[in-house]
Amino acid sequence: MSKTNYSYVGISLIILVFGIIFIPRIVDRIKNNDITRDESRSDSPSKKEKLVSDLAFLEINGVAKKVPAFSFTDQDGKTITNKDYEGKVYVVEFFFTTCPTICPRMSKNLVQIQNSFNGFKNFGVASFTINPEHDTPEVLKKYATQYGITNPNWHLLTGDIDVIYQLANQGFNLYTAKNAEVEGGFEHSGNFALIDKNGFIRSRIVNGNPIIYYNGMISESEKIDEDGQEQQISMLKEDIKKLLNE
Repeated sequence: MSKTNYSYVGISLIILVFGIIFIPRIVDRIKNNDITRDESRSDSPSKKEKLVSDLAFLEINGVAKKVPAFSFTDQDGKTITNKDYEGKVYVVEFFFTTCPTICPRMSKNLVQIQNSFNGFKNFGVASFTINPEHDTPEVLKKYATQYGITNPNWHLLTGDIDVIYQLANQGFNLYTAKNAEVEGGFEHSGNFALIDKNGFIRSRIVNGNPIIYYNGMISESEKIDEDGQEQQISMLKEDIKKLLNE
């Protein structure tokens, strides 16, 4: 046999071995959708990887805290549950429409945030009234109109008062209580909770520690309140963007 024929035999053997070993693997990967156009260019800018932000999870006893299941009625008379917020980034507050002190400021700040994310279908707000006996869907609807609430994912929610208080104090760890001695008859936190698309409470790290919640009472234009505390609305908007990109 000539050297030329030996060369042809050798090449044929290599092709045969390649076909036996690698072609079945390639076929399997195609069936399993494991091969993409980006694979041949590992540094391709079109290759998308899941982005995880630097925002911390609120942990209780070492377990990331998730929003508990809830079901209430919104300003349009619709039943809204936690499942309606799945896949969305949203802000949570506890308020009441006759609040004479911090609620109007909180509502205006939330409307300003709403307008900053106009057009984002995966952004919303959940406002739970702590005075459901007064705050019926009709009352909440008027409140929404008064403050310019237009985001379809912003639900003002009312329902059983005991369930709402349990949700506030235990579900979100945001203080809420009746108190006839204070102006308005109720006490509640002036903070906002930030929730990610999977229902976990998130916040940024400042000086090595999570801030946990965001002050909702000081506006961006005010910058600092009378006690010298800086506004956190700008911070909240930045962190909403981070979660929207996750």
